[in-house]
Amino acid sequence: MKKVVLAIVAILVLILAISGCGYNGLVKLDEDVKTKWAQVETQYQRRSDLIPNLVSTVKGAAKFEQGTLTQVIEARSKASQITIDPDKLTEENMQKYQAAQGQLSQALGKLMVLTENYPELKATQQFSELSAQLEGTENRITVARKDFNESVQTYNVKVRSFPNNLTAGIFGFSQKAAFKADAGAQNAPKVEF
Repeated sequence: MKKVVLAIVAILVLILAISGCGYNGLVKLDEDVKTKWAQVETQYQRRSDLIPNLVSTVKGAAKFEQGTLTQVIEARSKASQITIDPDKLTEENMQKYQAAQGQLSQALGKLMVLTENYPELKATQQFSELSAQLEGTENRITVARKDFNESVQTYNVKVRSFPNNLTAGIFGFSQKAAFKADAGAQNAPKVEF
């Protein structure tokens, strides 16, 4: 009987110790990171969904270089093939994801600049609406990435702080990678015709 009582007391102490060492807080922050990552993916998916309509509109109204449209389509295809499991937000996985999304951003940027040469295209309501939606989506992506990075920072601080780092190590919570600026982002883009 005494052993049973001691076992129950030991289990209660262990439960209190685990919750006192930040396990529940780590779980909450980990889930917050996953939720924020889902928002990032949602906004990138929204952008990807807008692209076929934009390409079709441009293709129908402008007769410029077919290569630009092909680049956008190929970049969209590559970007949509790369996904990251929220439990595997490593530096390497984030770099691959960002690289694919960066290629798509560059291709879209080139497409939008080239459309400046087609006033009749810019004047169409469908193109104007798609451009506005794409711009809004890019803003949403920026906000979602910012929110994700803030969530990752909060999580990583908790994972690295004592005594939470002990709990994190025991239960397999590891640091997560955040979005970083694309290489060369500090330089203004060069557009050549």
